[in-house]
Amino acid sequence: MARLTGNEQLCSGGRVLHSLREINRLLPAERDRIYGGLLPERLRQLLGIAPAGFSDTAGRRLVRIIAPEGLGLARIEVRRAPDDRDTVFFVELADTHYRQMELSFCIIADPDAPRFGVDRDSAGCDNCFATLGRNIPEELRAMAAGLFPNQTRRGLKLFGEFFALFERFVDALGMEMIVAEPLTYDNAIRYEKYGFDYITGKRLMLEIDREFQPGGLLHRRLDGSSPFRRPGMERTVRGRSWAIHDGIMDEPWDEVRIYKMIGEHAGIDTFPGREPEGGDY
Repeated sequence: MARLTGNEQLCSGGRVLHSLREINRLLPAERDRIYGGLLPERLRQLLGIAPAGFSDTAGRRLVRIIAPEGLGLARIEVRRAPDDRDTVFFVELADTHYRQMELSFCIIADPDAPRFGVDRDSAGCDNCFATLGRNIPEELRAMAAGLFPNQTRRGLKLFGEFFALFERFVDALGMEMIVAEPLTYDNAIRYEKYGFDYITGKRLMLEIDREFQPGGLLHRRLDGSSPFRRPGMERTVRGRSWAIHDGIMDEPWDEVRIYKMIGEHAGIDTFPGREPEGGDY
């Protein structure tokens, strides 16, 4: 049963739907219509995508939906042109074994912004979010341009609009919880803003904030030994995130899991003293 005001249980042909797996069993047109409801209106306007379709005014299909029948997962890819390597909007969702919805990935990038090759190693191969090697020159350029770790382009400030649609979508399936795994420190802080709490990792987040305070271990390590560890970086989410990306902690950034109850805001803030800064996805 839907919980959000004005929301209704998702149905198709009189049949109540409870999961991505059930949506993926529908005829492709109906399946895609449902997933198309997750596209923010401002994204459609930016790319000239019809309100109820997936093509632009020239008839080029810009939206690709991957939702295999028999599996509880879905991926939505939106490009400015069909043959573009990079997506403007990318989201990957998955059912869990506990009737929750996992927001696995969400990437929203400004196609007109400069691109930084932080996602490629020196040989031009995908580095899997820097787990297979870093591209330091490109990371330095990206950081200087105000980007966060792993961002290839600045965002469109559309995540809030997407997330409002996504939460109503999850609610319409009768689910009560969204789960996610933030890949970076700044992702975790951003999710706090949208009402998430921690399944695992809250102790780590609080420890990070404590150790970045004057006299703390991480604060002392901001010694200028690398461009990613300059004094003063402890004051912003972006600065801390780059320092953590650079390996300033004794333990790797790992096993941070978060959740949000539908219609509720957890009120968590593990970096209350941060300085304001621009930028969002």
